[in-house]
Amino acid sequence: MSQETIFTKIINREIPADIIYEDEFSLAFRDINPQAPFHVLIIPKKAIATINDITEQDAPIVGHLYVVAAKIAKQQGFAEDGFRVVMNCNEHGGQTVYHIHLHMLAGKIMGWPPYQNKTKGLL
Repeated sequence: MSQETIFTKIINREIPADIIYEDEFSLAFRDINPQAPFHVLIIPKKAIATINDITEQDAPIVGHLYVVAAKIAKQQGFAEDGFRVVMNCNEHGGQTVYHIHLHMLAGKIMGWPPYQNKTKGLL
């Protein structure tokens, strides 16, 4: 990925974030516009723009994001009740920052389908 994103700036500590987890491969921080009582973003420290840009070599990194999600769910006490993780891809998928990331949402019952014919202002 050639363009620096807001997530790169968070990783580099150029802008603040409410970081709740960090290891050598990933970072998790609270979403500034939460859509659930608990809403964090889990990002790889390696910059990968979209799901379409994930390579075979990136599989361990992407898998690690889910390991981190499970770890956070246990630490926060909602692993048993349940939670949702979502990764958006490109404009029609709702992606707004072009650095892959998991949205982790918890603390309420999640409906399905998530938007029920509503878009996030795209159409």
